[in-house]
Amino acid sequence: MLEKNTKANNYIGGVRFAVARDVTPFIELWHRWLCKEKQMSKHSVDAYLRDISGFMCFLGSYFGHDPKLVDLTSLQLSDFRSWLAYRANNHSAKTSTARALSSLRSFFDRLEFEGHPGKVSLSSIKSPRIPRSVPRPLDEDAVSSLIQAISSDSDSKVIDWQINRDVAVLILLYGCGLRISEALALKRSEVEDVSQLRIKGKGGKDRIIPSLPIVQSTVKSYIRSYPKKLVANEPLFRGSRGGILSPRIIQKRIAALRQKLGLPENATPHSLRHSFATHLLQNGGDLRSIQELLGHTSLSTTQRYTDVDATALIKTYSTSHPRSK
Repeated sequence: MLEKNTKANNYIGGVRFAVARDVTPFIELWHRWLCKEKQMSKHSVDAYLRDISGFMCFLGSYFGHDPKLVDLTSLQLSDFRSWLAYRANNHSAKTSTARALSSLRSFFDRLEFEGHPGKVSLSSIKSPRIPRSVPRPLDEDAVSSLIQAISSDSDSKVIDWQINRDVAVLILLYGCGLRISEALALKRSEVEDVSQLRIKGKGGKDRIIPSLPIVQSTVKSYIRSYPKKLVANEPLFRGSRGGILSPRIIQKRIAALRQKLGLPENATPHSLRHSFATHLLQNGGDLRSIQELLGHTSLSTTQRYTDVDATALIKTYSTSHPRSK
């Protein structure tokens, strides 16, 4: 019975940790710090917890026992390199390893803050070199086709208010550059009859986005058609049974129409956010403004969209210039 209780106590944030009892309180402290002080999104917190859980499992095999606090504070540089080699041998993606290393830095920094410094500074361990990714937006015609197809969907299983709802969600993604999670978290009072949207993004960071007339009109169409009363201080978008709309519903709708319209595989809800930024840039928007609208902390993240614009320009040149052939 004692063994069962010990294992149950090692579940933190829904993730199991195979560690000695003297390590568990520090993981709990770190978990609370991520949630309360860092205000990280639930998705990010879950990822960090899984990373540390995986590292502790590696140490368990490495040492032959569940890691103790003294094990963590005695780790050498060679131990962390063994962990990196283990991940490489298991074909872990470089992006995944880079994030896991960030999780370790965060946890061991917190452990040091609590008075238990390690022997190694993790800042001395370089993250894997990750190729700079380029966003994959849709062109303006593809976006128009997608929204038009949603608004005129003849599927008998989809009723009018659901069509209006889905159109409103897509307009928010493309017209305001929102993430799907941000759009579905909006309350009625936050989006109805307002000239600006206040969006809480990653890390609890707020940003202000103008609410275009087309956003207001599509939201009103959805509200008028919804068969029940939508409470002002509750999430606006609802599923068929009245609960909060799942992002999976929108993802499945776009996936079905993507095949029907012959759109590329990158036609997803998030591609509309990429399209918002790319089309603003192509029509004269400046990077700093786009950075603010997207809620990027670093301008270098927003600068990826200049790569998209350059790629499109090169493609146009290579197909149109009389000397290109």
